[in-house]
Order: sequence, then structure tokens, then C-alpha cells
Amino acid sequence: MEYIDFQDFKKVDIRTGKIIDVEEFPNAKKPAYKLKIDFGEIGIKRSSAQITKLYKKEDLIGKEIIAVVNFKPKQIADFLSEVLVLGVESENGVVLLSPDKEVTLGKNIS
Repeated sequence: MEYIDFQDFKKVDIRTGKIIDVEEFPNAKKPAYKLKIDFGEIGIKRSSAQITKLYKKEDLIGKEIIAVVNFKPKQIADFLSEVLVLGVESENGVVLLSPDKEVTLGKNIS
């Protein structure tokens, strides 16, 4: 394990968001969805997420998530992913991180 300083951690902008739209992503190398996520004050951002094993499209609409919003956008096939949705890899697929109570969209994780 490599240790970092707290100042390094503070550079990572992690915020709450709500998934507002989900589309299939057939051009992705690995099975994924195209997500539109509302981050409140910073607006709507897009993300590609490899979460198809555990989540159906209709179950994701309205789901609150946690994401890194200040990584450089990444081109994935024909799609520009602007944020990284956070999850935990399990033996059954990626489990999304989400607040256990409703929170204001776009708030920083502390």
C-alpha cells in the first residue's frame, strides 16, 4: 500500500449525484451503460459505467451515487465520460457507492 498526504486526497473532488438517464453502450469493449448524472450546482455530467451485471437500466433512474468529478474526461469508444462513478468490485459485479440517506445533489464528500 502506498500512503498519500491528506493534501493529495483533498485534490480529488468527490460529490453526490443522481442518475437521471441510462442508455445501453454497445460500442464499449466491456459491457457498460451510458449514464447522465445530475450534480446539482455543477450541472449534468456523463459517465460510462461497467455496472450491467448487478443493475438494470430501469433500477438506476433516480439512484443517488458518489463520483469523482474532477478527473480529465476520458474518451471511451464514441462517448466522452466526464466523471468516474465509484463502486466496489464484488464477485458478482460492481456495487455502486451511494449515500444511505437523501442528500443535496452536488455536495462534496467529507
